[in-house]
Amino acid sequence: LSQRVQAIYLWWHKPVIDQELLQSLPNLKVIANSGVGMDHLDLKLIASFGVKMANAPRAVSSSTADAAMALLLASARRLVEVHHISISPNVDYNEADILGVKVTGATLGIIGMGRIGYKIALRAKAFEMNILYHNRTRRKVQEEQAVGATYCEKIDSLLQQADFVMVVVSLTPQTRNLIGKRELELMKPTATLINICRGAVVDQEALVTALQTGVLRAAALDVTYPEPLPRDHPLLKLKNVLITPHLGIKTDKATFMITEEAVENILAALNGLPIPSEVLPS
Repeated sequence: LSQRVQAIYLWWHKPVIDQELLQSLPNLKVIANSGVGMDHLDLKLIASFGVKMANAPRAVSSSTADAAMALLLASARRLVEVHHISISPNVDYNEADILGVKVTGATLGIIGMGRIGYKIALRAKAFEMNILYHNRTRRKVQEEQAVGATYCEKIDSLLQQADFVMVVVSLTPQTRNLIGKRELELMKPTATLINICRGAVVDQEALVTALQTGVLRAAALDVTYPEPLPRDHPLLKLKNVLITPHLGIKTDKATFMITEEAVENILAALNGLPIPSEVLPS
C-alpha cells in the first residue's frame, strides 16, 4: 500500500515518523497531528520530503485550559489529600492538615500567552485573579484589557510576583529547561508551579529539590519527562505534588473535534487548498 498512502494521521505520536518511513511513502503529501505540540517530529526532515504538516490547535485549547484550571484548583485546595482523608477508616483530622490556599484574588503568572494561555486567562478572570503574563510577543491592548492581564517583558518579574505560575509554551530548544533552579528560586516559597505543556520545559531534578527544601510550596503537573515517570521517581513520593497523566485534551468532545480538524487539514492538502492549521519548519 506504500504507493497509495497520501496522508498520515498521527494519534499520540503513532506511527513514528522517521526517514525510513518517509522514504517508503513516495506519494505522501501531508501529516496531520492529533494535538498542538509538534516536538516529537523532525519538521525539517519531513519538509525535505515535500510533505506538509498540520496540527489541531482549535480543537484542544478549551479542554486544555479547563484542565489547567482544574490542576490549579485541586492543588490549591489539596483535593487529592482531603479525598483520602474523607474516605479513610479514621476520619479524625486536624484542621491544619487540610488548609489550602485561597485562589480568589491571588496572582496568576502565565508563561506563554498563546491560544491556550489566553483561554486560561479568561477562566482565571472569573476567579478574580490578578493576571500577569510573559510571551515572546505582547498581546494587543484590547486583548489584555479583556482579561485584565499585565504584560511582563522579563520572565523574572512574573516569577517573583506570582502565587501560581502556569507554564503554557511549546517545547523547543529555547524552552527546554525553561524553568530551572534559578527560576524556581525566584518564585515565592508559597507559590505553586503548574505545567500543562511538556515535561522537559521544567528541570525535574531542580523541581524535586525545590519541593523538598521549601523553595516552592507545591507543583501540579499534567506532563512529566518521561511519561509515565519510573515508579521509583522522587516526584511520585512527594505529598506536595499533584500529577495527572497528560489529560489536557482528554475529553470526549475534544477527541472528536481533533479528528475533525485533522480531516479538514488532510482534505485541504490533498485538494491543493490552503491548510487551515499548517505548521511550517522553523
